[in-house]
Amino acid sequence: MASDGTDIAVGEWHPAGSSRSVPARLIEDNDGLKALDQAGCELAAGVFAAVDFSPRVGAIPRRAEFPDGSLFETTDNDAIDRFLKGKGKTNFIHEWERFRPRLIAFVLATVLCGVMIYRYAVPALVEVAVLVTPPIVPKIMSASTLETMDRTVLDTTALAAERQQKIRDGFATIARLSNRGEGGYTLNFRKGGAIGPNAFALPDGTLIVTDELVELAGDDTEMIVGVLAHEIGHVELEHSLRQIYRAAGVTGLIMMIGGDIGSGVEDILVQGAGLLTLSYSRAAEAEADRHSVELMVKAERDPTAIARFFDLLEKELGDGADTSILSTHPGTPERRKAILDYAGALRARGR
Repeated sequence: MASDGTDIAVGEWHPAGSSRSVPARLIEDNDGLKALDQAGCELAAGVFAAVDFSPRVGAIPRRAEFPDGSLFETTDNDAIDRFLKGKGKTNFIHEWERFRPRLIAFVLATVLCGVMIYRYAVPALVEVAVLVTPPIVPKIMSASTLETMDRTVLDTTALAAERQQKIRDGFATIARLSNRGEGGYTLNFRKGGAIGPNAFALPDGTLIVTDELVELAGDDTEMIVGVLAHEIGHVELEHSLRQIYRAAGVTGLIMMIGGDIGSGVEDILVQGAGLLTLSYSRAAEAEADRHSVELMVKAERDPTAIARFFDLLEKELGDGADTSILSTHPGTPERRKAILDYAGALRARGR
């Protein structure tokens, strides 16, 4: 028989390396901690410093591991907490769980930190990433994106060869005046399907025009060239690359806060399918609009051609929404007015 000390908790004792359990109680006496069976016989013993208590996590049973590897297990978490507190040992995680105002403060601090990272750190890191990106990376991204789009949403163009060539000739007149030159761009025609009338640029200078956009423009090739000048602006100002890195940064931020969310970063950076869901910011769209006007003026073509495109969108597709404070892009009427004003300003300066 072992001498009784101060009872701490009632539970079960498990021999080392065995699932067998024995009803037991945990006590403290002058020699340290002991696990006693119902008859008061000593099952395990150890000084306080040598007994390892598991942390409290909700209502999960607590374990006290003795030096010989045996375990005392109890569901009386409060009793273990009182004992450990008397020994100067506090479970900070459980204290935070119990004291909800602190938990609320912690959540608010986490949200504020995430907002600050998104607002300031992510844009700064995006700019650094753009500066250090080797030329091969945009090529890999663009090739993967085009391959994914051809497999999922795009189809082979049905435009007549003569119509394609007329657009290519017009495009060549503006591409050769761009910073990259004519060799820096590849123009592709595709049937848009679910995408509908659209044109977009990939980071390496690959441009895609859908049949639906060409059909919407009718015989107005100048309008299509103006739209392509806009897409050249996105490439030269590296908007697509910035959007991809920004999406990766936001994904990384979500993973940092919420844990692993799968292969999102790989999908965005390698497969490139995420590019289809990315929209340019208000500032990026306005920059590309101005770039279209400037490039068309250099080529001695109609700088207001892209404004006619917005007219057409408004008339044919009903895209006449004004800008609201919550909008991501300038509304169609606002963009058309800004283009006309900018073209007028350039003409007034004799450019």
